[in-house]
Amino acid sequence: MLVFAFGALGAWAAVSRPEGRPLDALPSLLGGLAGAGVLLLLTSQLGAARGPGADVASAPDALAAQPGTRPSPAAGEQDAEPRTGPDADPGNVGSPPSAPARPEAAGSPSEENLPAAARLPARDTAGPARKPGQGAGGPEGEPAPGTPTPAPARPDAAQPHHMHPHGTPTLRAGTADTDGAPPASPDFSATEAEGLRAAALRPFNRRGFVLTASTAVAVSAGAGLLGRRLNSGRQADAAAARSRIALPAPADRARPVPAGAELRVPGLGPLTTPNRDFYRVDTALVVPRPDPARWRLTLHGLGVAKPLTYTYEDLLRRPLVERDITLTCVSNQVGGPYVGNARWLGVRLADLLREAGVRPPSDGGPADQLVARSVDGMTLGSPVETVMDGRDALLAVGMNGEPLPFDHGFPVRMLVPGLYGYVSACKWLRDLELTTFDSFDPYWVRRDWAREAPIKTQSRIDTPRPFASPKAGRVMVAGVAWAQHRGIARVEVRVDGGPWQDASLAAETSRDTWRQWSWPWQAAPGSHSLEVRATDREGDTQTERRVGTVPDGATGLHSVVVSVT
Repeated sequence: MLVFAFGALGAWAAVSRPEGRPLDALPSLLGGLAGAGVLLLLTSQLGAARGPGADVASAPDALAAQPGTRPSPAAGEQDAEPRTGPDADPGNVGSPPSAPARPEAAGSPSEENLPAAARLPARDTAGPARKPGQGAGGPEGEPAPGTPTPAPARPDAAQPHHMHPHGTPTLRAGTADTDGAPPASPDFSATEAEGLRAAALRPFNRRGFVLTASTAVAVSAGAGLLGRRLNSGRQADAAAARSRIALPAPADRARPVPAGAELRVPGLGPLTTPNRDFYRVDTALVVPRPDPARWRLTLHGLGVAKPLTYTYEDLLRRPLVERDITLTCVSNQVGGPYVGNARWLGVRLADLLREAGVRPPSDGGPADQLVARSVDGMTLGSPVETVMDGRDALLAVGMNGEPLPFDHGFPVRMLVPGLYGYVSACKWLRDLELTTFDSFDPYWVRRDWAREAPIKTQSRIDTPRPFASPKAGRVMVAGVAWAQHRGIARVEVRVDGGPWQDASLAAETSRDTWRQWSWPWQAAPGSHSLEVRATDREGDTQTERRVGTVPDGATGLHSVVVSVT
């Protein structure tokens, strides 16, 4: 039942996914049934092997090699010398060498072939049971006439039986049984001995095992193939649905990129990051692929008189705006790669909120936090005041001239210029709730990240690369700087801790995008350290104090070390 329960859990997980369908539960259910069936068959075979119908006549002779046993002589053979001690047979103690062999057919199973604990005391059918210590035929322990005197009992033979912890008397290991049989292992009951005897004599059902294993492999392979077929079919359907989307022309276009905004310096990244190169940071183990025809967005919460629901087509029919916006992840280390610039197409978020009756806190609105929920359950929280202060906060449907890629939030994602992604850039959006910071902590806030996270002024050296070996002479140092929604006013570079030198800034696309810069360096041979810092349009210059990303973004100066030859 536990195996099938795991299969049912997998089926529930498959169906509950954003793009889940009832048929997606089939592979997990088949796998659970296969596992439960295999365990049931193996259990039934094991029960049959230990049952009362064990075939004693087919017991393998290999049991004679069990610890504490000896092979029985073949028919017509005798022991070379009398056996005494713990493995002596009843009636064989002190027997002369001419003692007759036991009347056993050659090749038939023998009690001696079993472990001592599995042998049951033999019954004396010729007369009454002998008392402990009584010899064969002699009254009250006296040996029969003509019987050799038995070997003296071991000193510990008269010691009392030990008691099992549960009250059952047991024999001490190494002492003789009361009728002379070899001692049983400690804590062995008669039932356990009989079970061991029956199981040991039961032949292994190889055919049943092979059949069971083959069936399990076939069913498991079939379930896996079915799961892959369903998954690939669903992905193909989602890709086909996305390919059929024709984005409307924007009602409000982004202004053209000004001349001189993109520098032609080898090693410097492009002004606009291609979709394939745009960074991706999220918690999705499997990228969601919602069906745009079934997708819905709900807007509700404090200050919303009536919850509103939007389809994908509803958003496409609204006036769309196009903007160049740089996104940054709060986990980006100083000089790190988790920053990119793209041209986005979407609906103004503030317009939707105002149509729903939402007012910012500065205008008396009751909600100060806008919680965005993804189809995979992720939650992000943005300040309502920031979202509605006039910046181009968008529900984006397009990226660099095409529908959003699946990796970047198709069909709809949210983005707010000037805020780190974990508080503003919810991908695969499905729900917007107006609430307060005091009443709800989103996913990352519950993990000790800051509630509000404006992007910090940062800069990065793209060329030369760390540990590069440029030639002595003129070396172009270049990179990017960003301070979204504030803009970059100045970039400076220094060598080996010397004085700061002003770099040349490329033309500015907007306050919400990064800005390229360059600085010509007359490099002398040797090892050198290059550092960069930026100042935003509000007059704030990057601090040299180096701190990590938690709780609200890294600070410090990016530097590279090069060896000039």
